[in-house]
Amino acid sequence: MPSFDIVSKVDPQMLDNAVNVTKKEITNRFDFKDTVVNIDLNKKDFKISLETADDMKMRQLIEVLVNRSNKQGIPPIAFDQSKASYQSGKTVKQEIQVKNGLKQEDAKKINKMIKDSGLKVQTQIMDDIIRVTGKKIDDLQEVIQACKSANFDFPLQFENMRS
Repeated sequence: MPSFDIVSKVDPQMLDNAVNVTKKEITNRFDFKDTVVNIDLNKKDFKISLETADDMKMRQLIEVLVNRSNKQGIPPIAFDQSKASYQSGKTVKQEIQVKNGLKQEDAKKINKMIKDSGLKVQTQIMDDIIRVTGKKIDDLQEVIQACKSANFDFPLQFENMRS
């Protein structure tokens, strides 16, 4: 039976490249000259720690990071910016969590959306992967299109298509 997997992954190397390109661009920008700017990536926890002089520079730094990540193939919705920046001495700090892996409640949302679509497919939640199987590849492709058009607040990738 044909099947595929729905996952939500961010490639750590692409994320590292995006952070490095952001660092280079910020060091070359005139408006960041002679200011404190630190960008640290924790690859294990998928967290980016940002530190800069004030709130305006923090917003610009985040905008550059998101734009450069988008060019590297990481969608902007992969960044959880829900934590507000905070003052720490003379600098402003913020931590941005990168969404990696499907959480259980997100997997249930996807599963419900597929079941409500009425397509003749079976879904199976396995940790942070959803396996979708069906009798026809056309049904699987309709599931992929439905997931793409559903506008979830986390990135989705479709892998491991087998016929």
